[in-house]
Amino acid sequence: MGKPDFWKNTKRYYDLKSYWRNRFGCTVHKLQIDAGFTCPNRDGRVATGGCIYCDGRGSKLRQSGLLPSVADQIASGKKYYKPSASKFVAYFQTFTNTYARVEKLKALYDEALAQEDVIGLSIGTRPDCLPPEVIDLLVGYAKQHHVWVELGLQSAADRTLDFINRGHNFGQFVKAVEALEGRGLNICVHIIIGLPGESDEDVRDTARTVAALGINGIKIHSLLALDGTKMGEMYKQGAIPMISKEKYASLVADVLELLPPEMVIQRLTADGYRDILLAPAWAQNKLDVLNAINKELERRNSHQGMRFR
Repeated sequence: MGKPDFWKNTKRYYDLKSYWRNRFGCTVHKLQIDAGFTCPNRDGRVATGGCIYCDGRGSKLRQSGLLPSVADQIASGKKYYKPSASKFVAYFQTFTNTYARVEKLKALYDEALAQEDVIGLSIGTRPDCLPPEVIDLLVGYAKQHHVWVELGLQSAADRTLDFINRGHNFGQFVKAVEALEGRGLNICVHIIIGLPGESDEDVRDTARTVAALGINGIKIHSLLALDGTKMGEMYKQGAIPMISKEKYASLVADVLELLPPEMVIQRLTADGYRDILLAPAWAQNKLDVLNAINKELERRNSHQGMRFR
């Protein structure tokens, strides 16, 4: 299987920038928004404490005090990106952004879409926080706007989801995807490479499973041990190893080879958290990690979709 012509890039995978240009003919940027949501995995509805790798602080805006309005956050983001972008997608990122009454969600989403040059929404959420009325709301927006629903999965192995305290199982993720697909929405899945107890084959199994579902995009993250988290404490105690940069690049290449060529690669590594990052140190240099992945694909003479069936 050769590299698809529609990518229109020099990369060995279908990156988000290329997708935006194909879809809209211009540069598009996602503007990160913290709308003040919490998570059912923290407030006791599902569990408390959150996922064992999550520090629970939320965005830097939240840490600084009272959150600015959605409109103000978008205005600030525009100043940062312009004139490099002509269109924007409002990315509701922090915690679970469908975890509220529909009336509140509609008011927040409407505020975002009312801003000039905002062409759509990207909603970060959990598979267990998408009741029918929320999906109907998102489907309504998708009739006139570009809408992504980003689902945290992390692994297709239930034993791993239980260990990291995700608060949902893989079956719930599949049900969420089935409820979303075919309704004009774009679905993005988040996975983590380097989770404790997972073998290389577990990572590849997650990739194969995701590839077989009706999913349009993916974010691949490296596992980070952060100070103040359960994962961080386990790392300090020597209870868990952290993946090397070389192994991470190799597994990312494996995953890319197994994904369909039309799936949009929105992220290939985690970044941020510099103030509380314990390990791995290599994760602080995003460009170096991306170069390592590219070099591994070049070494193999491989690309996304090479082993997709």
